[in-house]
Amino acid sequence: MSQTDRRFHRPTGASATLGRTGFPTIVSATGGRLDIKTGVEEAGFNPLDLLYASLSACLAMSARSAAVELGLRDRLSEITVDVRGVKAPDDPARVTHFEIDMHLTGDLDAQTKQAIAHRAEESLCTVSNTLKGTASFGLTIREG
Repeated sequence: MSQTDRRFHRPTGASATLGRTGFPTIVSATGGRLDIKTGVEEAGFNPLDLLYASLSACLAMSARSAAVELGLRDRLSEITVDVRGVKAPDDPARVTHFEIDMHLTGDLDAQTKQAIAHRAEESLCTVSNTLKGTASFGLTIREG
């Protein structure tokens, strides 16, 4: 595989390791590490924060890609995407609604900002498309 091909096949995935006490440590397929925090006053990410972070980062990168597709990269200054969620009051535990606030700055009119945001959210962002879809799960229980 050439260097160019490797660029498009970045390893993905993550592992969480948790002992009898404490919090999980997450390791990505590329070796990135993140310690999970769940205390109300603790700075850091909990699992829901990671879900929201994934969606916000994906939408921001997808909005930039949409601007590039439209030939507007030079007119775009910055993209900020804030994501919050609403948890269901009943079981099973889940997020039932995502609130997304996308702020695009630069020399762009309102209609162009709308076009960029919708292209990002409806087509380009793998995370938003997955959350809206019907992904299946394969669970394997390893012995030992």
